[in-house]
Amino acid sequence: MPNPNTNQNHPHPHRSKTRPPTSSSRPSTSSSRQQQQPPPPVQPRVPLRQLLRVASVASGIQFGWALQLSLLTPYVQQLGIPHQWASIIWLCGPVSGLFVQPLVGHLSDRCTSKFGRRRPFIVFGAASIVIAVIIIGYAADIGGLIGDDVEQSYRPFAITVFVIGFWILDVANNVTQGPCRALLADLTRNDARRTRVANAYFSLFMAIGNILGYATGSYSGWYKIFKFTLTPACSISCANLKSAFFLDVAFIAVTTYLSIVSAHEVPLSSSGAVHAGEGAGETEEAFMWELFGTFKYFSTPIWIVLSVTALTWIGWFPFILFDTDWMGREIYGGDPNGGLIYDTGVRMGALGLLLNSVVLGVTSLLMERLCRKRGAGFVWGISNIFMALCFIAMLVLTYAANSIGYVSKGQPPPTGIVIAALAIFTILGFPLAITYSVPYALISTHIEPLGLGQGLSMGVLNLAIVVPQIVVSLGSGPWDQLFGGGNSPAFAVAAVAALFSGLLALLAIPRTRTQKPRSRV
Repeated sequence: MPNPNTNQNHPHPHRSKTRPPTSSSRPSTSSSRQQQQPPPPVQPRVPLRQLLRVASVASGIQFGWALQLSLLTPYVQQLGIPHQWASIIWLCGPVSGLFVQPLVGHLSDRCTSKFGRRRPFIVFGAASIVIAVIIIGYAADIGGLIGDDVEQSYRPFAITVFVIGFWILDVANNVTQGPCRALLADLTRNDARRTRVANAYFSLFMAIGNILGYATGSYSGWYKIFKFTLTPACSISCANLKSAFFLDVAFIAVTTYLSIVSAHEVPLSSSGAVHAGEGAGETEEAFMWELFGTFKYFSTPIWIVLSVTALTWIGWFPFILFDTDWMGREIYGGDPNGGLIYDTGVRMGALGLLLNSVVLGVTSLLMERLCRKRGAGFVWGISNIFMALCFIAMLVLTYAANSIGYVSKGQPPPTGIVIAALAIFTILGFPLAITYSVPYALISTHIEPLGLGQGLSMGVLNLAIVVPQIVVSLGSGPWDQLFGGGNSPAFAVAAVAALFSGLLALLAIPRTRTQKPRSRV
């Protein structure tokens, strides 16, 4: 029987004899067993400035994510992949996250490296991100060398190289993000307030990475600075993408170094790793079996958090896939293969995402105060309702742009339409900050009493994120094509999901859940 106390490091060789006979009796049996054994040594409280430095790696990771989110959907269409299939390319992210992040969390919980449990995975993931972005940046050049006709809009070899690099990038991101979150949870264990603060710091650095990444993506003159990036196979937009990824390589190297030298992990002994893994049986079982085996121990609040998270990401993922594409297509009326109008819209979308990230950063600074005063469930619910209203506003703005008819006349969009679109992007920074922080703090707090390792805990939450993303990746392209080839159907689904997730968070997550641990700090 799986035992979720996978994070206890007690040196008792015959511990398996005390296993509970039934899962229903497990909580009380686990409690009595812990009372019979000496408590683990009390770790000193980690200073907030150290948490801040450890969380800085999020900015390096998110810098690359921002470039990926703002530029790669338009870029893959410029290589010749039709719009209805563009979302399938993004399927690799949630599929890799479904398996990679739980596996990495499982392995990092048991890692006995002298460098610590989490840091080896963070370093390996960061190095893999560097390799992936270089492959993506040179996809057009490699395709041209293999045999693509650079004068044609469809380049099969470049697409193949791009997809390989894209898969490596998404796997590397999943390898890195889970241990980063778990490391912060390790450093703030049994301190609910500092767990929320650490996740707010992580969200803040994600905002900083977004701001820098979207600012980089919105600038159209990088090819003039990095002149070697412009080649016969790589046009101006491709050269700008390549240059931006070079900047990403430098930034992620700096932030990864700062984070890993600031995190003073205590290596897990080999014997401790064995006892930490006894929840999976006498020998190491398949990690996914252990992951799904823990579900039977989840309380109702955990299932509510997972449900709200799943609905929230059904709302977010269409926006993440098509935000800049929506700006280029529906607002500017451009075509991915039609020249500068679409590129101008994409860059304007990147500017909107930059403003979005500014609001995300400010909200992250206020996160702890908001959750302490109003309750995490209330804040999460209100933010998701705001998100639903923003998606509805995008549908209204699309209808207004079509009604005005400037697209068919070949005219630029009216200033009011552009400002309204940028305002929507900006407001969405508030619910995005909540999504990046509150679910992780809630799941860490609720799962901690079960004794699960924090790496596996992050893997559990990740399932509630990637499964909805798989559904959206498979469905959004065909939905859009069925209703005329635009992005509106996916945004309509997003609005409905966001509204239901907000109502569920307001009605089902008790406000006192985040305040009870506060009194014990």
